[in-house]
Amino acid sequence: MVRFGLFGCGRIGRMHADAIASHPRAKLAAVFDVVPAAADAVATKHGCPAARDVDELLGSGEVDAVLIASSTDTHIDLITRAARAGKAILCEKPIDLDIARVDACWREIQPLSPIVQIGFNRRFDPSFEAVRTALTAGEIGRLELLVITSRDPGRPPAAYLKVSGGLFRDMMIHDFDLARFMLGEEPVAVSAMASVMVDPEIGRLGDIDTAMVTLKAASGALVHINCSRRAVYGYDQRLEAFGEKGMLQVGNRRATTLRRWGKAVTEAQDPLLDFFIERYAEAYRAELDAFIDAVTEGKPVPVGFEDGRRALLLADAALEALNSGKTIELKGS
Repeated sequence: MVRFGLFGCGRIGRMHADAIASHPRAKLAAVFDVVPAAADAVATKHGCPAARDVDELLGSGEVDAVLIASSTDTHIDLITRAARAGKAILCEKPIDLDIARVDACWREIQPLSPIVQIGFNRRFDPSFEAVRTALTAGEIGRLELLVITSRDPGRPPAAYLKVSGGLFRDMMIHDFDLARFMLGEEPVAVSAMASVMVDPEIGRLGDIDTAMVTLKAASGALVHINCSRRAVYGYDQRLEAFGEKGMLQVGNRRATTLRRWGKAVTEAQDPLLDFFIERYAEAYRAELDAFIDAVTEGKPVPVGFEDGRRALLLADAALEALNSGKTIELKGS
């Protein structure tokens, strides 16, 4: 039984609280949020205390591990303080928006040998895992092309966009990690093109809402990632891996696989799932399972601090490529 302290009781924090509370090998032992009412609501629902500050939660002998689902600007501080307190750490992406701060954090906590897992939940999606397993088994031979489509159903609020770090670091960072997962090797070059097509306000905030990024691996494999902040038909998440012996595809998820035909319609299906919490519900549960295995059985975390760092490096390189109009060559850093 792993006793969790939860930082952050917003939408994703509440989802994690529900997952922990319902897990047979986990217990929600304490929660904290800078908005006390949010923490109190989660604490009341799950029958646990709401800590009034970070030190109270980290100082509790009833907490073995922390799940960090608070705003990105708090991640480094909470990771560092939790590691010093001897807690295992599961932190939502990204680690931070500044690679220098990420590197400084690791230099500080590495001597403590902490358990740190980063929340790139897409690795745990059963369909994406099946693709990775097939690639590793050589089912389609050498991977030549990887195409990742990631489109949100609608743009986030302006208040969120102002602090998100931009589309590459906030949204596409999941796809950068997924690309590394599928490739099994590090990209060596990045190029990018982007526009403001969804809402002019996003441009006024200094961000983009429509982007295409290409990566090249040392093996020659090419990756195309396309992202949009608006898909009017739902949460669009697809992947295609093309190789010398064939192709693997992952399509969108729907509430059911029912298809309808009738006089009025040629074909109709259920709409796509609403957003990431619904689409990746299984992945979030598997992510939590893997973390608990690391804490209780000493297994290595499947996606660690360095994976978070590498994804941020790719996001930074994509932004540099966009701003410069050049292909950015990546060094082995």
